Amino acid sequence: MPTKSNNFTTTEEDRMVERAFREVLDGYLASNHRKKVEIIERAFAFAKEAHKGIRRRSGEPYILHPIAVAKIASQEIGLGSTSICAAMLHDVVEDTEYTVEDIEQNFGKKIAQLVSGLTKISGGIFGDKASAQAENFRKLLLTMSEDIRVILIKMADRLHNMRTLGSMAPNKQYKIAGETLYIYAPLAHRLGLFAIKTELENLAFKYEHPDAFRRINEKIAASEKQRDDIFEHFAEPIRAKLTEMGLKFSAKARVKSAYSIWNKMEKKKIPFEEVYDLYAARIIFECDDPAKEKGICWQIYSAITDIYRLHPDRTRDWISNPKVNGYQALHITVMGPDGNWVEVQIRSRRMDEIAEKGFAAHWKYKVGEGDEESELNVWLSTIKDILNDPEPNALDFLDTLKLNLFASEIVVFTPKGELMTLPAEATVLDLAFNLHSELGCHCIAGKVNHKLVPLSEKLHSGDQVEVITSQSQVPKPEWIDFLATANGKTRLRQALRRIQLPKINEGREIFERFLRENNLRDDNIAITKMMGLYKAASHDEFYYMLGNQEIMLNEYVVKTLRKESGKTKRLLLKLIGRGQKKEDDGAEKGAAASEKPKINTKKTYVLRYNDAGETNFRFAGCCYPIPGDDVLGFIADDGEVEVHTLDCPRASVLKASYGPRILSTSWEVTGGKFLTHIRIEGIDRHGILQDLTSLISTHLSLDIRALDIKAEKEVFHAEISLMVTDVDSVEDLCSKIRKIPGIEKAMRV
Repeated sequence: MPTKSNNFTTTEEDRMVERAFREVLDGYLASNHRKKVEIIERAFAFAKEAHKGIRRRSGEPYILHPIAVAKIASQEIGLGSTSICAAMLHDVVEDTEYTVEDIEQNFGKKIAQLVSGLTKISGGIFGDKASAQAENFRKLLLTMSEDIRVILIKMADRLHNMRTLGSMAPNKQYKIAGETLYIYAPLAHRLGLFAIKTELENLAFKYEHPDAFRRINEKIAASEKQRDDIFEHFAEPIRAKLTEMGLKFSAKARVKSAYSIWNKMEKKKIPFEEVYDLYAARIIFECDDPAKEKGICWQIYSAITDIYRLHPDRTRDWISNPKVNGYQALHITVMGPDGNWVEVQIRSRRMDEIAEKGFAAHWKYKVGEGDEESELNVWLSTIKDILNDPEPNALDFLDTLKLNLFASEIVVFTPKGELMTLPAEATVLDLAFNLHSELGCHCIAGKVNHKLVPLSEKLHSGDQVEVITSQSQVPKPEWIDFLATANGKTRLRQALRRIQLPKINEGREIFERFLRENNLRDDNIAITKMMGLYKAASHDEFYYMLGNQEIMLNEYVVKTLRKESGKTKRLLLKLIGRGQKKEDDGAEKGAAASEKPKINTKKTYVLRYNDAGETNFRFAGCCYPIPGDDVLGFIADDGEVEVHTLDCPRASVLKASYGPRILSTSWEVTGGKFLTHIRIEGIDRHGILQDLTSLISTHLSLDIRALDIKAEKEVFHAEISLMVTDVDSVEDLCSKIRKIPGIEKAMRV
């Protein structure tokens, strides 16, 4: 985005850009890829010239973004020269005057195809319509898997955008972070890009829950010394044993990410202090011969289980059966000296790098210099397995990716890269009418993948379609046979009616004159009779046929109109009356809806509630939010604002699918009480229920709405529904309940 202000002189900026590009080149030269420096330098020069004078929202030169994306693609994902060039050029077609044809002419077909694919995603996924296009993005993944580099470069693009999200407007941060957590982080996990997945999750968490992110990081830092001491005590006998065995290795503690810790706290409703698997022990050994790795892993397993007691149900052998994304390791869980279970991950250096970097590490361990294309094809077959058959326990969007999605739908692109989902068999004319009625009415032909085709041409998934129009073109009745969409057919009929209106009016005048001349009643019964007689689908179709002289009124018509029975008349009047009422009701509802004030989605929406129950929102019934919760607003179909907690599963779908209808919110509650649910666990004893209810209703003056208590032998569980004022009052209540003798846990659910 252009800007006038920046803190650097042109010379300083040029040096900064050159320095950033040199880092990309140095990283590439240090890799095992075939060295094609000349084409990378040409791509950089081309992109630099194309983006000249353009700046990002942060004020820095725009060219630094494609350079950063190229660096991530090369050094963090492990792609080669073709992908580095495509990353450098990925915004050129979208943001400048250059076309895909220009890219192909300068850099060849393969790079042009990648840039074209990235341009398609960019317009529909990361632009203003980011979240609204999420469903189409998921469906598109199988099409894109023909060249997985498109997705990998897009992943690099998203990672850099997340790293620089601070310069975006707050509502944009909110939507992009939500979409990243819903789409890109799970995809990175599936692709084996664990380091990128963790960073994306933490960055999204930072912008969605800034207070929780800060608190958890503070607690991780505060507990570091204690954690290190516990780990050293645990690892000391293991180190001694492995050294005695003559192994070269490193033993370290891997702390869970802030997002993973928060996720566990939310799911299990436990405080930070009760997350006992805060870290995992990782043993990484050196081994030059991959054939010996498996044997060494089991030797280490044997040594550790000689020292600590093994958990029999938590051993995972990912060496004999690697995960489909290439992950290999031996996981065991043992009882540590402090009485807590500790997971130990046993890996070779090669396995560790593949686990963290995915595809990037495959290059490092490739013997000799290979070709990116052939290496990618091998890797691609693995990725297709993931896309086609995701693990059943994986709770993410890839579960929706099945090949049968394409049985009844296709996904095509406009020249600007916007995605359009259409039924199978849809044509150029369908796309034209779906884009705009005027485009459909004046459509004369189309360009599919830059080739001229008739407007009846059927489209296929992945086609890029341009609609060609002419002001002299008018819609024709026979076009109805070219349309597969209901939307297209409706718009065609409306357009035909506008054109036919003079003939319709002429036909109406002919019919009214005919009725007067023959002393016949001019009412709905007469026109309904005529529609039946001439097989007309509507009043207008009958009038048009009459005005266009396709039918003639004669003596037989007069006899037909005079022969109606009283029963027919009563039935017709009843039907006509009912239809009129529906029309009136619909008009009233439409008028009422149009009176609703439009909500500005760019501003923070203030959630108001007072003692009188006056409010400007409603609570979602799926997650039971209360004032003080981190929540989002969603503009429902009826125009009302619906409030969900940010970690509600439904909210995740809303963020990724209805971005333009999501609101950032703040609370302004001056009264009222709200329903919440608390779960209590403890050791059963005589009088514990009385102590509990007395605390809640007498000392804290809270209204209990439901109480379900079950005691089994010495243990009891209780579920209480009660009315509270806000989040702080719930936390205060749980804290007081935990002080009752015998009660172990009290938490909101």
